Amino acid sequence: MSSNYRERLYVPWYWWPCAGVAVALIGYEVQLAARGAAWVAAVYAALAALSVVLLWSMSRATVEVRDGEVWAGNAHLPVELITRAAAVPKSAKTAAMGRQLDPAAFLFHKGWVGTLVVLVLDDPEDPTPYWMVSTRHPEKILAHIPTATTLA
Repeated sequence: MSSNYRERLYVPWYWWPCAGVAVALIGYEVQLAARGAAWVAAVYAALAALSVVLLWSMSRATVEVRDGEVWAGNAHLPVELITRAAAVPKSAKTAAMGRQLDPAAFLFHKGWVGTLVVLVLDDPEDPTPYWMVSTRHPEKILAHIPTATTLA
């Protein structure tokens, strides 16, 4: 397979201003408790740094198809082991991640991403029946998997 696809699962843009509001509120609470102590500025800086690191690390998740393998984070799956693949729309995500979920399935789920792809495996040596991988563009992932189908 010569073509590749890579997607980075960034957190939504509006999480950044929300983190700023949270830093301001928590910092203000500390400022009130500290009664104007000089070290409160360091608390604001530490909270801001912590929120930036947290949101940045959450945005490092990647999904890709390259060199005949599907990569979800650090886990990889050869495409030839996939017997069926399908997109799970946002409307069916709750059911797929709830009662219908097999406990042995491999999940690469990011809650802020609305859609998933399901990759059903045919590997007698692997007890994992399928992978569920978050992606904002399931059609692009499925285009690189020959056994892909679409849900009706």
